[in-house]
Amino acid sequence: MRLRRGALAAALALLLLLGPARAVEPISLGLAIAGAAASALTGFISYPRLYCYFRECCLQRHDQRAAAGLQESLDRKLFGQHLVNKVIVKAVKGFLNNTNPKKPLALSLHGWTGTGKNFVSKIIAESIYKKGLKSKYVHQFVATLHFPHADSISLYKDQLQSWIRGNVSICPRSLFIFDEMDKMHAGLIDSIKPFLDYYELLNGVSYRKAIFIFLSNAGAEKITEVALDFWRKGRTREDIQLTDMQNALSVSVFNNKNSGFWHSTLIDRNLIDYFVPFLPLEYKHVKMCVRVEIESRGYAVDEDILTRIADEMTYFPREERIYSDKGCKTVYAKLDYYYDF
Repeated sequence: MRLRRGALAAALALLLLLGPARAVEPISLGLAIAGAAASALTGFISYPRLYCYFRECCLQRHDQRAAAGLQESLDRKLFGQHLVNKVIVKAVKGFLNNTNPKKPLALSLHGWTGTGKNFVSKIIAESIYKKGLKSKYVHQFVATLHFPHADSISLYKDQLQSWIRGNVSICPRSLFIFDEMDKMHAGLIDSIKPFLDYYELLNGVSYRKAIFIFLSNAGAEKITEVALDFWRKGRTREDIQLTDMQNALSVSVFNNKNSGFWHSTLIDRNLIDYFVPFLPLEYKHVKMCVRVEIESRGYAVDEDILTRIADEMTYFPREERIYSDKGCKTVYAKLDYYYDF
């Protein structure tokens, strides 16, 4: 705004230098002021930061700031997922700070419903773009909604390729989220294989700064198996390392006939950078979810209600009752019942 005022002031000062001996015609004054305004607007647009303050832009947030925001949000809002926190921050931060990546970032998030997969993808989107999932540079696909018919796979492949190609051409840092990969028709996701590969350009377009996130329940049994094994041996969940399950998880997903990744070339060609396991949530994590949700709604925490909600959740295995079978997914609905919001 200071730039615009400066340009207008300069134009008016120039007119005053002409002196009183010569009157200025109204149309000449109008043109002068219009010219100054146009000059100011040109200067205004030439400053990308200032322009992007008012309009959403591709690559809107500085990459280091985005990475710091991601870390802070995961630390405050994600519970019981030490592997997710570590892997996601490391992968996304490293990718955003790399000025010359060799391929797009591809993350595959796996675990039971309610363990935080959608929540983490939302946090990633918000760390890069202020509007998060509502950003025009963030694109969500839900298998059962966008690709419902098995006999239309060829059409879906063409549409998907066209959508990705067009949007990355507009914004290199486009973010694509594929939900319900376990319900996607086998073979469909392989249509995006060229976009995830190590090509410098494809038909004049570089996809190397794009981010692809896949969400799936596939592999959740394997994750639970490892977590239970640690528990039964008296070891804490924090002792679990990514190496304890990543290879087994990728093989499990690859061979799962009910998964959209069944025998997928994305796995076969090692184009998925990280298979991220979401551990099943325990009783204490459910209570954390309830507490944060109550506080986020601006209400004082009633410990009795908090405990009742956590107790009402169902847990597995039946004998030990360690893990919530819905994670934190139904916490929000139960809160509406207990609190008069």
